[in-house]
Order: sequence, then C-alpha cells, then structure tokens
Amino acid sequence: MTTPHNPDGRRDIAHVGPIELYTPVLEESADFFVRLMGLRAVHREQGSVYLHTWDDYQSWTVRLIRRDRAGVGRTYLRAASPEALDRLTAAFDAAGPDRTVVQDVYNLGDVHVVTDPDGHELGLYWDVEWYRADDTDRPALKNQAAAYPGRGANLRRLDHVNYLTADVTGTAAFLGGVLGARCTERIVKDDGEPQAIWYSLGNKTYDLVYTEDWTGHRGRLHHVAFATDTREEILRAADVCLDAGVHIETGPHKHAIQQTFFLYVWEPGGNRVEICNAGARLILAPDWKTISWAREERAKGQAWGLKTIETFHTHGTPVVEP
Repeated sequence: MTTPHNPDGRRDIAHVGPIELYTPVLEESADFFVRLMGLRAVHREQGSVYLHTWDDYQSWTVRLIRRDRAGVGRTYLRAASPEALDRLTAAFDAAGPDRTVVQDVYNLGDVHVVTDPDGHELGLYWDVEWYRADDTDRPALKNQAAAYPGRGANLRRLDHVNYLTADVTGTAAFLGGVLGARCTERIVKDDGEPQAIWYSLGNKTYDLVYTEDWTGHRGRLHHVAFATDTREEILRAADVCLDAGVHIETGPHKHAIQQTFFLYVWEPGGNRVEICNAGARLILAPDWKTISWAREERAKGQAWGLKTIETFHTHGTPVVEP
C-alpha cells in the first residue's frame, strides 16, 4: 500500500462535505428530500436545487442536478485547515492524478478537483459559507444550525457515501496513501483480496465506502446515507415512505458490519438512499485494527432482521447492463 502522506496519524480531511446527486426527475427528487426527508431548499440554479439538512453548519448539503440518468456527481471533502489543504494537494500532485481548481461552486471557495482511481470526482476545499437561519427556521439553541424541522424523516446530517468501484484494491491504496484515511472494516474474498472497504476520515466509524461493482463499470453509486437522531425516526421514515409510495428496498434492520441500524429506499430519480442511525459508534483508538469479514461470516446475513435482498447487490446508479 502507498505510504500515507501523514504517517504521524494527522488527519488532513475534516469530514465529508456536500455531495451532488444526478436525477432525471429533478422536481420529484427535490420533493422527496424536502417534504419526506425534512431537508430545506436553500438555492436554485438552472437545472439544479440545493438542499440543507437541519444541523449542517455549512450552507448546503446536497445539490440535485437534472441529468438523463441517476448517479453521483462530485463529493466534496473539507480539509482540516488551510495548511492541511496544501498538504493534500501536494500529496495528489505527487501521486499523479490530474488536479484542477474551480471557483464557481456555490458558497465554497477554491475547490481542488481530483478523481479517485474509479473515476468518482472529489472536490477538496477549505473556505465555506456557513448556514444562516432566518425567521422561519431559527433555532432556540444557538449551537444548532437550524430549527428541528419536525417533518418526515427529519434527516440531521449527511453520514456517508457508498460508491461502487471496479478496483477495490487500487481504491484502498488511494484512500490510505493519498487521503490519509484509515480502513476500519472490510469484506475479504476467499483469495484475501478486499471486496468492500469502509474508511474513516475522523472519529466516525466510516465516511467513505467502496464496494466491488459486479458489472465491472466505473464511477457508479451504491447509496448515499443520512443520519437521524434516533432509531424511532427511522421507523417513522418507513411509514412516511409507505404513505408516499416511495420504494422501500429493505429494512429497518441492523447491519453486522459497522452495526448500523438502517432503512434503504429509492428516491424518485432512482438513487438508493440510506436512512441510518450510525452515530453511536466512534473509533477513538488511534491504533484501531481493521476488522475483516470473511464470506462465511457474511453469509450469516444482518446482525438481525431479514436476509439481504438481491437488488441490494445488483442495483446501482446509473443503471447499466452487466
């Protein structure tokens, strides 16, 4: 594996920032996130809508972009400091990926754009506009970004992004060696090669996940995950989606890997959305040892709940033929 650019354990990425999702039905997807998931529409541009989860300190959390097919656009990663951003860009330049700088991202400063080995676009940044609540969503507590919406699933924040990748091994080297992330858990195949990897950027159990793409295609999305405060809100989200006719793929159940309590649904554009309660587990040990799960352990299924359904292993966006 590539030697990390921060071998002393320093974290140069603070957290996953905003993300972009493609959808062929922009208004329907926006309605799903606002009316059913509890996000707030904060800005519009030609062909896109910006949404905010109620306790995101940044001015926006998700940008929905009208495209012919669903999928994931750019994922933004906030550096831990201006100096950290300099170290990260130097690490990218040394590793060889092309890097460009853009200055037209809504409420972000200079964004350094690179791609991971699978072709997913990442944007590194430091300068950011913080969310400013107005009289319609001003919180009673000033250490909270906005008032609790009390609407639908009440998604509090973006939790993680799970990509599909044709090259799990190469992606793992990139995450550990260039980004300085650490692998907390992984699935290994019979030959010992990784099939799926969970990487942490800070003290959360995981932020970026990559799963082997059974189709062999590159640049696809498995799901994007949002966190709620409680498990009860996930149960309520299932009722909300049922009443609205949203496709509930599977759950609520509990994963064995990372112990996440989850519900998976498909938003109207076709992207898989996970509603989860993953914040109870933190990785506080600086010398955490990666947990590996073998095929026979995975065959046992979830920690509890029903067996994983077939579409969870086959559906990704954009949808492609194998």
